[in-house]
Amino acid sequence: MLDKIRSQLVKNAAQILRSPVHFLPTKIQNKALLEGLKTVFKEALEDGDFEFLEQKWLKVHIRDLNLSWYISYNDETLVVSESVEQEDVSFSGNLNDLVLIAGRKEDPDTLFFQRRLSIEGDTELGLEVKNLMDSVDLDALPKPMLSALMHLAEFVHKGLQPAQGASEVPNAYSN
Repeated sequence: MLDKIRSQLVKNAAQILRSPVHFLPTKIQNKALLEGLKTVFKEALEDGDFEFLEQKWLKVHIRDLNLSWYISYNDETLVVSESVEQEDVSFSGNLNDLVLIAGRKEDPDTLFFQRRLSIEGDTELGLEVKNLMDSVDLDALPKPMLSALMHLAEFVHKGLQPAQGASEVPNAYSN
């Protein structure tokens, strides 16, 4: 029964979250995303690993939430914007797939070839972004953030699995 509840929560996560997320002001969304990125990519930022994104824009689009962010790197700092004239590369996927990628439960290449992750625009820039994401040492994240990410990714992963050993148990009260 708990597996069914988890499965339904995972299956309907985007539908459940869509309205509350869209009521959250864009400035707050962008600030939260920026602070999260600074934490996750702290080491890469200190090492100047984002220089390839200087004066270029990465669009991250969560399709089933209809939510997009634009990320760039200018004057040695990350920038998040709600809109730009033209992005250079775009990554898009559904919420659950992006959670699985972040928690390293799915490989981005696999999802790309299954058409669950889309990368459009400057493919060289997209490859640099993907390689930077792959290089993140998750163990360097703050423990609460790492724990939350791992638990969420595991929850989604299990919720997407087909029910094992599930067979219809007849209802004793049905005819």
